[in-house]
Amino acid sequence: MTSSPKSSIKIHEQCLVTPSPSDQTHLSLPLTFFDFFWLKFHPVERIFYYTLPLPLSNPSFFFDNVVPKLKASLSNTLRHFLPLAGNIVWPSDSNMPFIQFNPGDGVSLVLAQCDDDDNANFNQILEHNSPREAIKSRNLVPHLESSDSFAAVASLQITLFPNNGFSIGISTHHAALDGKSSTMFIKAWAFICNLDENEKFPSLEPFLDREVIKDRNGLNSFLINTWAELSVNSNKRSLEIMPDLSEPMLENSVRATFELTRGDLEKIKKRVLSQPIDSSSKPTTLSTFVLTCAYVSVCIAKAIEEAEGEKQKFAFAFTVDCRARLESEPPIPENYFGNCVCSHIVDTESEDFTKEDGVVLVAKKIYSEIKMLNNKEKRAIDGIETTMSRFVSLLSEGVKAMGVAGSTRFGVYGIDFGWGRPSKVEIVSVDRGLTIGITESKDGKGGVEVGLVLNKHVMGLFSTFFHAGLCFD
Repeated sequence: MTSSPKSSIKIHEQCLVTPSPSDQTHLSLPLTFFDFFWLKFHPVERIFYYTLPLPLSNPSFFFDNVVPKLKASLSNTLRHFLPLAGNIVWPSDSNMPFIQFNPGDGVSLVLAQCDDDDNANFNQILEHNSPREAIKSRNLVPHLESSDSFAAVASLQITLFPNNGFSIGISTHHAALDGKSSTMFIKAWAFICNLDENEKFPSLEPFLDREVIKDRNGLNSFLINTWAELSVNSNKRSLEIMPDLSEPMLENSVRATFELTRGDLEKIKKRVLSQPIDSSSKPTTLSTFVLTCAYVSVCIAKAIEEAEGEKQKFAFAFTVDCRARLESEPPIPENYFGNCVCSHIVDTESEDFTKEDGVVLVAKKIYSEIKMLNNKEKRAIDGIETTMSRFVSLLSEGVKAMGVAGSTRFGVYGIDFGWGRPSKVEIVSVDRGLTIGITESKDGKGGVEVGLVLNKHVMGLFSTFFHAGLCFD
């Protein structure tokens, strides 16, 4: 066992897991405009933490018995999810990059073990409201390769915390799949691992036909050209992730998870709906998503502004699942595997977030944006051509852009590989921007877990605003 360059982690093995034998030996899958939007965006990274009793979490038993089962079931799962075992490529004779799988391709898998210091902190990792160094989670997610000539679609890391449990870290290329598709894969892997059988799983079988998404407005070429204009690489066909969009913000940063219970959300909803405000949209109810994004983004903004000691400008954006929103024939199925999300910037004033009634203002504006997206007269992809340029413009004006990753609808706390459900699920890549990570609460009672990475001082202020704002009837 050799030491990893990542401190506190020892690498047990690094290997390539290929799909189990199947009839299909080659696959080429085109990218759609939903994919091209994220072409050089940073990877999406998540960690699933599992508690394991002894002797399962004993190193010898774990690597000799648990890991082989995980690897075998991973191989069996990949035969259904061939794009994950491939790469994004852009041959010189092709106008567009695409996903390619060839025999021998596979997913990079790192098997690792935590040292004694980090292992002793396993229980702290699982706690809420317990900030820890942001870099610690980085040790548990694998690197995703990208270069001028290719970009890997996915990579995995299984890390043992001796006598405590283990984690599964996954990095995926956002130009190949969205969060819903990534979760579909993890669920399928757990299903096969749990049953130890190579069975069909209709509800988790991916739909790979990209032809259901039609490029009627030339968005494919437009987005490819937009990335070429933004790239600092002289090779405009390079598939390397853009450095400015990929580096985690780790210096003096901490990572923490907060929870909004069902009761907390009801308090926030009552507060928002009870305060009249000039608006063409007067909601009678508000979703968990709207309430969470409004409340947390306002707490972040107020914390940053107080830490900076001067007025700041903020904006908020979110992605919307377009599977059921596009008027497509045939319709896009729920198990469509790839990207089918579109990013939207909420029409807020930059000062709304730090006003006394900021939660009310922001909640109603997020609600209005979603209401328009649900209107069939306004397609969910309207404005996709200008979204990137609007982001660049906002950043150049010094606006701090906040976003959101994850969903309370993915059901991540139900993913059981055969040794129990996750003790915690973490979206690691929120450290690559001012991003709110959300999942459903582990207890299944309708609450929301919120994951953040912020400057240590800002996190302390955020915690104060977050808890103080819930202390009302």
